[in-house]
Formats: sequence, C-alpha cells, structure tokens
Amino acid sequence: MSNRYTLEGRIRFSEVDHTRRITLPGIINYFQDCSIFHSESLGVGLSHCAERRKVWVLSAWQVEIDRYPALGEQVRVSTWATKFDGLFGLRNFCMEDEGQKMTARANSVWVYMDVCKGRPARPDKREIELYGTEEPLPMEYAPRKIELPEEFREGEPFPVRKYHIDTNEHVNNCQYVQMALEGVKEPRKVKKMRVEYKKSAVYGDIIYPKTAYDENRVVVELCDGEGAAYAVAEFC
Repeated sequence: MSNRYTLEGRIRFSEVDHTRRITLPGIINYFQDCSIFHSESLGVGLSHCAERRKVWVLSAWQVEIDRYPALGEQVRVSTWATKFDGLFGLRNFCMEDEGQKMTARANSVWVYMDVCKGRPARPDKREIELYGTEEPLPMEYAPRKIELPEEFREGEPFPVRKYHIDTNEHVNNCQYVQMALEGVKEPRKVKKMRVEYKKSAVYGDIIYPKTAYDENRVVVELCDGEGAAYAVAEFC
C-alpha cells in the first residue's frame, strides 16, 4: 500500500504570469494544498489539530524546478512523508506533467508544535503510523540553515496585509516567498529555492526586507524592526 497522496490539476490562468507559465508561488501552493489534502484524507487535518491544540509548522523548504508548466497543462502533484525524527517530520513533493516527467520536486522540514505551550512537542504515535513513510526523492539535500552573505541592501518596509494571513493567524508560508521574490530581478530564471522560517509574522507587523546578490544566488531576509528575521529565502 502506497503512503503517497496525489492531486490532479490543470494550470489555471490565476496561477500564471505574463509568460503564461505557472509562477514559483503557484508551484508551492500546489505542494502546500497537496499536503493539506493528504492530512485531511487521513483524518488528521486542520480540525483534528485544532481540537488537540497541535499544529505542524513548516520550518524549511528546498524546491528545485526543472521547468515551469504552461497555462492549461495537466499536472499531477504527489506528496509523502520520508522520515519522522523526534519533534520533526520530513516530507517530499513532486509535480509531473502528462508524460509523467517531473517538472518540480521539493523537500520540506516540519516541526510539531503545542499551540498552548508555544513549543515543540512529539507527534502521537498513531499519527505517525497513519502517514507512514516512503523513500526520499533522489536529489541533493541541502542543510536547513541558509548561510548569509556579509552585505545586504535594505528595501522599503511594508505591512503584513490581511491577505497574507492563513488559518493559523500567521503569514502563510507561500506569502513569504512572494514577498522575497520582490527582491529577485528575474524570478522566471529561478531553478532552486530554499526558505528557512524563523518566527511568525502576524497581521499589522511591519516587514523590513534586505537583499544580497552573492555570486550565483540571491538571498532575501524578511525582518522585524529589530533586525530579527521572520524568514530567509535563497534563490538560484
């Protein structure tokens, strides 16, 4: 029995940019939706977690893009857990086209949190058994922590808007990526992305972006007024 969950889709007009191809946030949203539906299908989705006052919080993304599917293309998105290690869970994703050729792949690191205590907790054995695990994708796995360049250029601060907020009352994981991409001159050329999530921004917070162009990568820090990062993104 497979421990994978698969979502069929078609690239919509609302998911593409001026090139008529899906954006990087569009791909991430497919992955994010797939993971949510996976949990819901197992009976351990949003309502289950809310009742238990527990939540899986995304700690890091590593996404690799082979190509950006075009408007109207049929795609197949799959996700599965690869490992549970104490407080952490690892999950892979992939997007395939009609010819079953992979267009994008990802690894993600999640932390199980106790909402009441505001700290990590061990997931229930039953939940781990429900998810099961499968072999990880063949890809070069990068460390969770992103190495920062020495010099950054400060950008224009902006507030967290209502449309940035998700069901946890925090800025949605993909919204941080969208914010960070504002510092990338040519988003369409991004083939690899990593994001390290450090703390949650909420409605009304002010984001102070800082961008560094370092050899073959762009690093964006999204910080609070004291310089502490909410998230760090790396684009290659």
